[in-house]
Amino acid sequence: MESFARFKVEAIHGEKFQTRNELGFEVFDYIERFYDKRRKHSTLECLSPNLYEGRYLEAFCA
Repeated sequence: MESFARFKVEAIHGEKFQTRNELGFEVFDYIERFYDKRRKHSTLECLSPNLYEGRYLEAFCA
């Protein structure tokens, strides 16, 4: 996902959601489809988001 503005245009604008749950599902679905969980990020110590989260949880739960 390039930006929150792009997300709003592609997933939210023009849509009518009956409940907050519907909106939440749409947000979750959009992120799961378009967010690259494997690309390395410099802000995450050059790790992918999935790997960074796994290491964080290991350290946090230990």
